[in-house]
Amino acid sequence: MRDDFLPFARPSVSEDAINEVVESIRSGWLAMGPKTIRFEENFSKYTGASWSVSVNSATAGLHTTLLALDIGPGDEVITTPMTFAATVNTIMFAGARPVLADIDRNTLNIDPDKIEKAVTKNTKAIIPVHFAGMPCDMDRIEAIADKYGLAIIEDAAHALGASYKGRKIGADRGKRRASVFSFHPTKNITTGEGGMICTGDEALAEKATVLRQNGMSKGAWNRYAAKGSANYDIFFPGLKYTMMDIQAAIGDSQLRELGSFNARRKEIVSFYMEELSKAEGLILPKPAPWEHEHSWHIFTPLVDTEKLGMSRDDFMAEMKKRNIGTALHYQAIHLFTCFSEATGLGRGSLPEAEYVSDRIVSLPLFPAMTDRDARDVVEAVFEICGKKS
Repeated sequence: MRDDFLPFARPSVSEDAINEVVESIRSGWLAMGPKTIRFEENFSKYTGASWSVSVNSATAGLHTTLLALDIGPGDEVITTPMTFAATVNTIMFAGARPVLADIDRNTLNIDPDKIEKAVTKNTKAIIPVHFAGMPCDMDRIEAIADKYGLAIIEDAAHALGASYKGRKIGADRGKRRASVFSFHPTKNITTGEGGMICTGDEALAEKATVLRQNGMSKGAWNRYAAKGSANYDIFFPGLKYTMMDIQAAIGDSQLRELGSFNARRKEIVSFYMEELSKAEGLILPKPAPWEHEHSWHIFTPLVDTEKLGMSRDDFMAEMKKRNIGTALHYQAIHLFTCFSEATGLGRGSLPEAEYVSDRIVSLPLFPAMTDRDARDVVEAVFEICGKKS
């Protein structure tokens, strides 16, 4: 057994990023400013988005995008039950009703057939979530959106560096389309907290830019600079969702390292896939049948509870005894009291999501993991589950 505890995730922040933060502090420009704008520009170059609008969290990004699309009371938004609470929270904070469509248990992503069955005259948008970094079947989701005149907001919190049919997640997909990324410390890059809205829709980008800063006219962040104007206008009520230059300083440095970060993630996943195929009672992630590149934000096998005779929670407890951290991504949303009441759904309503929710576990995966760390994870799994003969 390991002497020290291996967490399921840990950020890697370089000296370059630390120096950028120190420079921001010494400059006196701590809040949104030139480094934030530079980060947005570099993010657009990376993803292929015409506009990247930084915010202080992906939650803020989803909320801002819903508001920018004029989605509110009386509207419905279809999303997946296998997601973090923020996805559904933001729909509710916009005043709309969340509608959950079941998943494909192989990809863990929302099932397009279930999306179409959930569309009503009140449906205004779809929020597909690229679970764990596996891109959703976007061609089919786009076809449904085009057929019914719906907006699409891709929850890309897990998907920085992923691509679908040769195009980066975040690249332009047309009018009333956006992707929202997260920079939480567990994500593929971090700014501490933070997020980014990427879109090819100029009107959406313009409104999101104003909404994130109390409804103030674009460029108002610059009013304290030497060449800035003290005058600004307020067009509509907004929110305080801006990113700070301190955060952007970290993010811009992290973005330069994203290629190496994701390459290391894939190395570890390849090792896991080969070695853990020998474990009893573990169902490994399956590739989607469409062309894609997975960003491997998290590695999420399913515990075959029937074969092993133990629950997923029992498995996690056994891993912890061996100093290996794990995490749960996620309990199906409709199984939480708040969202069960909001959607009218309970256990038995979404069987595919519930099957996954009861068995899924996240094993350690982060760029700073050593080969020995990965081997420790595999050996702990073998001790708990046994090896195939």
